[in-house]
Amino acid sequence: MLAGHARFDFIRGIRHKPTGAATPADARRGMAGSMDDPRWRRGYARLERHGFSYDLQTPWWHLDAAADLAHAFPRTTIIVNHTGLPSDRSLEGLKAWRKMLERVAREPNVALKISGLGQRSHVWPRDANRQVVRDAITIFGTERCMFASNYPVDGLCVGYRALFDDLKRFVADRPPAERLALFHDNAARIYRIGGA
Repeated sequence: MLAGHARFDFIRGIRHKPTGAATPADARRGMAGSMDDPRWRRGYARLERHGFSYDLQTPWWHLDAAADLAHAFPRTTIIVNHTGLPSDRSLEGLKAWRKMLERVAREPNVALKISGLGQRSHVWPRDANRQVVRDAITIFGTERCMFASNYPVDGLCVGYRALFDDLKRFVADRPPAERLALFHDNAARIYRIGGA
């Protein structure tokens, strides 16, 4: 299947959700279909052969496994989707999210897609999202973060223009080159689009 995808010059990578636990309390390493599973890793190893990156959607409580995966396959770029899914916005939940984000950020072949910040039962938690975005950028640095919309899903809680207006406000104090990197240049470079 990967070889078939590789025949198209516009394919840059794949996105996949490995097996994971629904809550931090249920998280276990080594589950079948997880990033620790030897069979899963054999498939993952084929990405490098085709020069593919890997978009990873997994909750933050599995980012330790993602860090180990990145370390074991240093020539494959991993893009953590949806900001590592910081769904628990309690002080304890955000502390645990930041700790795992710091762990995976130590691997130089990992980037972060800042997206998917909508919350169940909330319209759009602007102030909470501001802090999440700023923390994520502090942890990964502006050179390894990129903004994304997660549309149409986030359309359930925020309009498209309102989302991007808020993202612009969250980083308004950053130099213009950093803002351009977050909104464009990093995505073009990481996904190898437009000659970047």
